[in-house]
Amino acid sequence: MTQTPKTAIIGSGLIGCAWAVAFARGGCTVALYDQNTAAAGQAKDTLTNLASELEEADMLNGQTAQDIVQRVSIADTLESALSGAAHVQENVPEKLDIKKQVFAQLDAAAPPDAILASSTSALLPSAFTEHLTGRHRCLVAHPINPPSLIPAVEIVPAPWTDPEAVERCAALMERIGQKPIRMTREIDGFIMNRLQGALLQEAFRLVADGIASPEDVDTGLRDGLAPRWALLGPFETIDLNAPGGVRDYVARYGAMYETIAAGQRETRDWTGDTLDRIEQSCRAMLPLDRIPQAQAERDSRLVALMKHLGQRKTNT
Repeated sequence: MTQTPKTAIIGSGLIGCAWAVAFARGGCTVALYDQNTAAAGQAKDTLTNLASELEEADMLNGQTAQDIVQRVSIADTLESALSGAAHVQENVPEKLDIKKQVFAQLDAAAPPDAILASSTSALLPSAFTEHLTGRHRCLVAHPINPPSLIPAVEIVPAPWTDPEAVERCAALMERIGQKPIRMTREIDGFIMNRLQGALLQEAFRLVADGIASPEDVDTGLRDGLAPRWALLGPFETIDLNAPGGVRDYVARYGAMYETIAAGQRETRDWTGDTLDRIEQSCRAMLPLDRIPQAQAERDSRLVALMKHLGQRKTNT
């Protein structure tokens, strides 16, 4: 496998380790750094577990878990992690003051041509890069957790991000097997959380207005829309749902959706009685102490699903 440029991963939590596996699987030499030495010390075990699960599912492109782990080194200092890096992926806590401090350190110590990318899911890149000398190379590369398994990654520029930096980041993501989503400008929630938020808003509305139970809403998504959405995006879906494609679909059903939209303009409270009902439903199906087990089962099933989807794309 042709070796790709060195990548520095800042922060060794689950997302940082998953990124390390994703970059290493793509051939990168990876330096992982965490100022918390205890967390850094646990990183190798996390990396090994993540890579081993992917090896068992035959999702390492013919490599072994040992191949992946050997490409990742644990750096003793931030400076050694950044030395020679072409791409820096930051994964520190979602707190603006911490992001500002860390990005100032990265901008000062990283090679001047290195891309500085944040994994943030909630903060706009302009909020923590405006003060930097090298702000033109800063952006968000937000993964869908975990990036070692789910390929989509949102690439979000600040107003001053150089378009060339966006393209370099996207090219690297494609090279390691990720699926970059190039955004033309920043917006609250990016793309994934805006789509998820719209769906959640309607889910809460249906429960709040007594239209359906939480269980039935979950059934509608899990056993209705989700199977198609695992294969196709929303535009692809409607393009196949009318004989004349997407334009025919809009001609047939656009008026219906306009009527629906008129009743969706007011939001619903996500707290109070509505949240009580949803929580009661969730706890009846899954006690709190079983959540870790359920998370592990979900991730195992997700591995199988992603393997199936990858095989389907290879065979088509």
